[in-house]
Amino acid sequence: MLQGKTKTTASSVKAGPVLAAAAALAVAGLPARAQPAGAPPVAPPLVQPASQERHPGQIIFEQLVTPDITAATRFYGSLFGWTFQPMQFGATEVAEAMADGHPVAVLVARPMPHGDRPQSTWLTFISTPDVNTVTHLAASNGGKVMFVPKDVPDLGREAVLVDPQGAVFAALTSSSGDPPDVLPPPGGWIWSSLVTTDPDTDAAFYQKLFGYEVFEAGDGKDAEHLILASGNYARASINPLPASRAKAKPLWVNFVRVDDAEAMAAKVQSLGGRVLLPPQVDRHGGKIAVVEDPLGAPFGLMEWSEDAAAGAAK
Repeated sequence: MLQGKTKTTASSVKAGPVLAAAAALAVAGLPARAQPAGAPPVAPPLVQPASQERHPGQIIFEQLVTPDITAATRFYGSLFGWTFQPMQFGATEVAEAMADGHPVAVLVARPMPHGDRPQSTWLTFISTPDVNTVTHLAASNGGKVMFVPKDVPDLGREAVLVDPQGAVFAALTSSSGDPPDVLPPPGGWIWSSLVTTDPDTDAAFYQKLFGYEVFEAGDGKDAEHLILASGNYARASINPLPASRAKAKPLWVNFVRVDDAEAMAAKVQSLGGRVLLPPQVDRHGGKIAVVEDPLGAPFGLMEWSEDAAAGAAK
């Protein structure tokens, strides 16, 4: 359903074009924010028609948990041109986001406890063939279980977990298969980065859970910026929080592919969002930015050209 995406292969990952974006995240100094309370168990199938394709370690699903689904659909629809298919799961209001007719995310309405500041949160789902085993490994390797494994109709089997540094994520075995590894068009998810207090510890944690290969970014002189790879594709980066942001909470930040990061960052502001990291050039000539929506959910913008893809493959 979601982000099948071309990445640098594991053999060439040290020169990958996403590494400048990864390093830049640490500079952004992402603010402290409430941890997500997990997502209600609602979602349509990831892949339609269903397939048997499996890519353990792939980021396969993004879910926005928000107290105001109307405001969220208005913002993301105006920003990316996403269209939305309203759904109802019992009393829970849900909207499936579509880009050019292809599903890209699910938005779930979740009221905030009385007195809390309204806060939206993107929840990142990672593919695994065995959610139960991943949950056990998380609990026995310094992580926590926020929501125990459960079967979600149409979606698959999922668990919501917390890594040793406090970043929330989810493990998922999709009942309809995983999306193919192809480069997404603009408006699709292209990359994911974990910003954390201890990259080495978290890298070892996710490696135990999902079987990742771990690579140092760049020329090997910057061991704190790491890449997680599986199936000959780089899947995500792990990057340190800056020392100046000691109170910031570790979190996953996911990037949407855009044609013009400058224009999109300006549009985020015009729509009521905020720019956390202004657009800057990465090592392959494109630009990246980190922004947040009007209710505080951070995400990234990344330019990606065919020329950059060709260069990364060399």
